[in-house]
Amino acid sequence: MEKLTVDDLRAEDVRGKRVLVRVDYNVPLNERQEVTDDTRIRATLPTIERLSSLGARIILASHLGRPKAKRVPEMSLRPAARRLSELVSQKVDFIGETVGEQARAAVEQLADGEILVLENTRYIAGEEANDSELSTQMAELADLYVNDAFGSAHRAHASTAGVAEVIRERGGLAVAGHLMEQELAYLGRALESPVRPFVAILGGAKISGKIDVIEALLPKVDRLIIGGAMANTFFRAKGYETGSSLVEEDRIPLAKELMERGGDKLVLPSDLVVAQKMEAGASTEVVSSDSIPEGLSALDVGPDTVRDYGEIIRSAKTVLWNGPMGVFEIAEFRSGTEGVARALTEATAGGATTVVGGGDSAAAIAELGLSDQVSHVSTGGGASLEFLEGKVLPGVEALSERTGGTK
Repeated sequence: MEKLTVDDLRAEDVRGKRVLVRVDYNVPLNERQEVTDDTRIRATLPTIERLSSLGARIILASHLGRPKAKRVPEMSLRPAARRLSELVSQKVDFIGETVGEQARAAVEQLADGEILVLENTRYIAGEEANDSELSTQMAELADLYVNDAFGSAHRAHASTAGVAEVIRERGGLAVAGHLMEQELAYLGRALESPVRPFVAILGGAKISGKIDVIEALLPKVDRLIIGGAMANTFFRAKGYETGSSLVEEDRIPLAKELMERGGDKLVLPSDLVVAQKMEAGASTEVVSSDSIPEGLSALDVGPDTVRDYGEIIRSAKTVLWNGPMGVFEIAEFRSGTEGVARALTEATAGGATTVVGGGDSAAAIAELGLSDQVSHVSTGGGASLEFLEGKVLPGVEALSERTGGTK
């Protein structure tokens, strides 16, 4: 970990200081404005507890939804603050402002160890534009900055990058929270020093969304398993009949090139679950991947593929998974994704390091109740992808370097 973390902070660095913590409380709410899944809130508790134990005055900032610089009551962070107050022993207050006089006054009322949740950062136009004036206003609220929102680390926003830079420029520290550190550690180890065999599993609808990931992973992995609708483009590149399946016609030459480059490393489904319609209750059949009937679409990998993929996964020592094998939201097309998820848990039990790269994969493994049976489930879909592609994440880049020291 090249960046400083909350564990590098000492009591004398923090006690009585105002610490702005960027969290990811972009949580689902029901019609009664209640949090229906508090996973992201719970994930920040180690960082909050650490800072509170050191005597910090904690200020939490997050976005929720896409209010497009307007005050949308249904996207207020008040419900998230209410849920947080039920999970911690410290006092938790909420202020319906993000910056400005009222926010500063609320911060001044904080006692050591107490928590203040600011209103949705995306209510303000300058947030997504990484506006320097807004970054400065945010920095006025704090002495130190902590980023614990990996899911937003790929965004160069005022609350994820700009404010950290302002605080650092004036001599303050900007460090990674426990969740951010954990994300970077698991993903970083998988890419830089994996215990072999190293297997990556990529699924989802389109090859175009995963091109950079495939190209980045191919030289590093021992096997690269492909699933989901993106496999159809590879099938077409092999000259197979693909029926009515989703195919990215303009990516066929690229798929052919990737197969030539990957050779035996790149593994495609041998059989598929097909149907006329992508809907619950649809009539399905299993066909060979080289002959999808006309009028039918491939919507999941078949049982032979689940068996073969399972064997590869269970024999691995490092496994990285991003993207479902089919339309897992519909029961008829869930078997492939479930099979991969269960193979991952078996690999974990056998001593492998298994990382689920956020997004739909994280949703799928959570729905199956298996999240706690793998090594790590990432909280950031887009951030995970960009990290795997080798891109610099602005929210990480803005943090203080470890070489600078804290002492």
